[in-house]
Formats: sequence, C-alpha cells, structure tokens
Amino acid sequence: MSVTEVLVVGGQRFRVEGTAEEVESKILDAARGSILELVWLVESGPGRSVALNPAHIVAVGEAQPHQDQAPD
Repeated sequence: MSVTEVLVVGGQRFRVEGTAEEVESKILDAARGSILELVWLVESGPGRSVALNPAHIVAVGEAQPHQDQAPD
C-alpha cells in the first residue's frame, strides 16, 4: 500500500493511504468544491478518517517508511 505524507500549516504531519498523485487529486477536488469543503483521507496505520482544510495543506509527498516498517 502506498503512503503519502501531508504537511499542514503549523507543521503537523499526517501519513495517509494512497499515492501522492491520488492524495493531491483529492485535495484539489476539495479545494475546487464548495466553500469550506474538507478533504477526507484515511490515516495509514490506525485507519481512521481525517478531514483537512485544503487551504491549510502546504506540502504533499511520498512518505518514507518508518524504520520499524518493511518497505512495500
């Protein structure tokens, strides 16, 4: 499974499921949607849903595996 890291204003990082391109597409769709539409993503590992404001996302990139995780 691909994991992407999303960095938001304030420096908080989220590791979410999907390729960087898939996550970027979801963020752009939400940004182009109605005012205050959130992007819903699934966190890698715990599998919980997280909603982010696309206007507060500052970077998206392929996540590096944790040292305790084997690469896909």
